[in-house]
Amino acid sequence: MQIEKTALEGVMLITPRRFGDSRGFFAETYNANVLKGAGIETVFVQDNHSLSARPGTVRGLHFQGPPHAQAKLVRCGRGRLFDVAVDIRKGSPTYGHWVGYELSFENACQLLIPAGFAHGFMTLEPGTEIVYKCSDFYAPETEGALIWNDPDIGIDWPVQGKAPVLSEKDAAAPGFAGFDSPFEYGSMA
Repeated sequence: MQIEKTALEGVMLITPRRFGDSRGFFAETYNANVLKGAGIETVFVQDNHSLSARPGTVRGLHFQGPPHAQAKLVRCGRGRLFDVAVDIRKGSPTYGHWVGYELSFENACQLLIPAGFAHGFMTLEPGTEIVYKCSDFYAPETEGALIWNDPDIGIDWPVQGKAPVLSEKDAAAPGFAGFDSPFEYGSMA
């Protein structure tokens, strides 16, 4: 398993090794001991699986605040997606900065997103599936969102001139200006 740091402290790009032959492949997509050896001791308690039928579907930018803040380990089960993490920890030197990576069935890459970051993705192929682990259970009373295309964040989404497919909830999410984040830099373990 290859683990790489990104430009945002705590966000990691993880690439499991695949062992293939004429039948297909085998990959270990999660191993707590390997991650612990790399200093990642997040305990995951819930797995989620989402299908987006159309390319250009955007989900996010979502987060769950304290006391049920979630770290996520995200991978693409089928298709391709552009996965994004935005630092929303007040006082962080990278507050409001983002990183984005293409995750696909083919490249097997995963993105580890700690608590204190907003998360979103855009599908790049029909029938794209996202599979992710969460470090806390879903708690709707603590969920929050930021608008996906906020110019103050400036995510370079691969929209290719097409209107994204959004839920009503995501389309109505607030912007970053005036956002009062529930996260403080250094307070999340």
